[in-house]
Amino acid sequence: MFELLSSFLLLIVFLLVLSIIWRNNARKYISSGTVASAYDSWTQDKLLERLWGEHIHLGYYPLTDKNIDFRKAKVQFVHELVKWSGLDKLPKGSRILDVGCGIGGSSRILAKYYGFNVTGITISPAQVKRARELTPIGVNCNFQVMDAMDLKFADGSFDGVWSVEAGAHMNNKTKFADEMLRTLRPGGYFALADWNSRDLNQYPPSFFEKLVLKQLLEQWVHPNFISIYDFGNILRTNKNSSGKVISENWNSYTNPSWYDSILEGIRRPFSILSLGPLAIVKSIREIPTILLMNWAFRKGLMEFGVYKCRG
Repeated sequence: MFELLSSFLLLIVFLLVLSIIWRNNARKYISSGTVASAYDSWTQDKLLERLWGEHIHLGYYPLTDKNIDFRKAKVQFVHELVKWSGLDKLPKGSRILDVGCGIGGSSRILAKYYGFNVTGITISPAQVKRARELTPIGVNCNFQVMDAMDLKFADGSFDGVWSVEAGAHMNNKTKFADEMLRTLRPGGYFALADWNSRDLNQYPPSFFEKLVLKQLLEQWVHPNFISIYDFGNILRTNKNSSGKVISENWNSYTNPSWYDSILEGIRRPFSILSLGPLAIVKSIREIPTILLMNWAFRKGLMEFGVYKCRG
C-alpha cells in the first residue's frame, strides 16, 4: 500500500512539473510530417543512437535472466520475434519489408543473420541517410523514404512483412494494416510488435490515467493507442490475411528496457557529454516520459503487443 501511494505521489509531482515544462514544447501528433520531423531531429542530434545503439526499440529480457545487457537485449528481441512469428521458416533470399525501419538495426540483422533481401522504409529522410551510412557494403538491405500509410509497392511484393514499434505513430490503424498486408504475398509471414493501451472501452481510464496517456501521446508524436485485442481484430478481418492471427502481451519480457534506457546515460556518460551541453538538457527532458512509460506498462495501462499471421 505504501509503495502504491509513493508511486502515485511521485507521478503527481512529475505531472505537475511536466505541465509547466512541456506546456509550449510538446511534440504533439499533427500529421505524418510531425512524425518525420521528430525522428529527423532525434537522428540528427545522435543522442538516441549514442544511448540506444542501432535499435530504437525495446529489448527482450528472458524471464530467467533480467540482467542481460541493454543493447544485447535489443538484438535478442529481433531474434525472439523472428522465431516466434515463424519468419525464420522463410528461405534465404526471401524478400522482407521492414516498415518503420529506423536507422536499420533490425533490417541488418534480418539480412546478415537470416540471409533475407530486406527493404526498409521510414518517413524520416534523416533515418534513411543514417541507415545507409551504417550498412556495410554487401549487406542486402536498401532503405527508402516512404509513408507506411501509402506503400509504393505492388500487391504481394514481399515474402515477409516486419514492423516494430511503428504503429503507435499511425493515425489510422486499419489503413496501416491494409497497406502492410496488401504487399504480403499469399502464404507470406507477418510479424509486428507495437505499443498498445489496455482495452479502454472495457476498462475506462481513471482521471489520473487519462493525464498519463495524454503525456505519452503528446511527447512522442503518437496520435492514439488501441488495444491488442482491437488491432488483432483489424488484422483478422483484413481481406489479405489468412484470418488466423495470434497475439500476445510481452510486457514481462520488455519492461526492464525502460529503466535500462535511463541507466545507459550513467553507464555511458561520455555518450551524452561528447555531444555538448544541449544533449544533456535533451536527455533530461526524456526522463519523465520514460518513467511514465515504465509506470504505464508496469501497471497494465499500456501493453506491448506482438502479432503474427500469414498472408
